[in-house]
Amino acid sequence: MFLWTIKDTIFFFIVSSIPVTLYFFTGWHWMVIPSLPIALLGTAVAFNIGFKNSNAYDRGWEARKIWGGIVNYSRTFTVMVSDYISDLHLEGDISDEGLKAIKKRLIYRHIAWLTALRYQLRVPKEWEHYDHKDINKMKVKKFFSVDEHDIPIDSVLKEFLSNEEMKDILSRVNPATNLIKNQSKDISKLRKKGLLDDFRHMEFTRVLEEFYNLQGKSERIKNYPLPRQYTSVSYYFVMLFTILVPFAMLDAFEVDDVSQVYNWKVWFAIPFSMMVSWVFFTMEKIGDYSENPFEGIGNDVPITSLARNIEIDLKDMLDEKDLPNPIKSQNGVVI
Repeated sequence: MFLWTIKDTIFFFIVSSIPVTLYFFTGWHWMVIPSLPIALLGTAVAFNIGFKNSNAYDRGWEARKIWGGIVNYSRTFTVMVSDYISDLHLEGDISDEGLKAIKKRLIYRHIAWLTALRYQLRVPKEWEHYDHKDINKMKVKKFFSVDEHDIPIDSVLKEFLSNEEMKDILSRVNPATNLIKNQSKDISKLRKKGLLDDFRHMEFTRVLEEFYNLQGKSERIKNYPLPRQYTSVSYYFVMLFTILVPFAMLDAFEVDDVSQVYNWKVWFAIPFSMMVSWVFFTMEKIGDYSENPFEGIGNDVPITSLARNIEIDLKDMLDEKDLPNPIKSQNGVVI
């Protein structure tokens, strides 16, 4: 918090010091603004910040619920692949290794979909903060580095897809969408071969539809920011309030005897103005940094960790022994 707001704190000190210094050395009592209008302005600013922070929190919480749905439906999909695909209605024979290879192909393609989706959600947008100068100054990237920003997607997908399918997917505008399309084609072929009956094919279609829904909801949050007018107006209101606060603090600390020029008590207006300004501006900044839950900084939805946990679960359900390790926390935060 100190590193994040140090530049703002210095700004508040300068803004608070100028009117107090002028008042102390010149005795310009006309600079004093009654506290009532500033209090009314502060109330309006507080309501505006509260509205912005509430909407930013809703976006983050919705994103977490979406990925909770992805976790649940991923497990459901794996159980369906494991139990629904069989040679019960197959005309002919298929080996156990053949069935296992089909199931592994479908589940690995689903992990590839998770990978493609999280990479797409980590692509920086112009309204996000991952490349913001404050983030760079805090060296947040040192503590909160994520795979999607450091590791090429093809080096990850090659574990889950054939070379031919991977090249085709990476040439598409939306790789995640086309991976679900490939799943649907593959499952339809299994139905034609007799490895699935019609009812179970419909159940697979329902789950794939849900994956599309969850992907679309994630993309809506990623690609449509909190309306800029709310973000901009909130910032301007807070800046106006911050500039006026020191003049109102003079009213609280000036003496009754207006003939007394050198009133040392007015210096208390500087730290108190800084505290009030810091609280309002930090609240506004928290909302600003919370409205984009997929960009990959410390307080975002940990989609990298969630995707890794899903991968571990799915591979474990395939009875694989060489499981990847969970994402470890970085500087006390799991990404």
